[in-house]
Amino acid sequence: MAAEGAGFCLWLTGLPSSGKTTIARELVPRLQARGWRTELLDGDEVRRGLSADLGFDRASREAHARRVAFVAKLLARAGVVPIVALISPYRSSRARAREEIGRFVELYVSTPLDVCRSRDVKGLYRRAFAGEIREMTGVDDPYEVPEHPEVVIDTVALSPGQSADYVMRELERLRWLSREPRAERPNAVPPGGVEASVP
Repeated sequence: MAAEGAGFCLWLTGLPSSGKTTIARELVPRLQARGWRTELLDGDEVRRGLSADLGFDRASREAHARRVAFVAKLLARAGVVPIVALISPYRSSRARAREEIGRFVELYVSTPLDVCRSRDVKGLYRRAFAGEIREMTGVDDPYEVPEHPEVVIDTVALSPGQSADYVMRELERLRWLSREPRAERPNAVPPGGVEASVP
């Protein structure tokens, strides 16, 4: 459980097109309604801004995850809940993120490969199976399923909104959240924003 006043990281991992970012976006207003400041760290968006120099080989993916974890750690230290939506396919990367951040909740977005392929809005699976792109997670690069995630989300049974509601209930059960909204901090910033300085 997070210390009083401290933030904590929600780290959503799963195959490409499993629903990570969609669920993360659903979590933002739910957490804000409880009085938490949030910041969504979407893997693709962060890569463009923070890891544009990296490729998609294993070393690059691990470096990208380390960078995201460092940012998430600073946000959590500042009392924000960073919501990370990142494939992060390797257990070792997620273990390092847990160690780096400390206040860490792993959410496994459990979506079968065939369902992910049917949701392939970016056309990545089609291109990977056609041999047009290489090192696609779930195709020719492995995805290592979490062994002990705090929360497993079945996106076949649950819609994105239902998935977010389920996560909120699980966070209550795990005592990361109380049922009552948090008291406003005197220096609170508008929902979705973060303070400029990090203690």
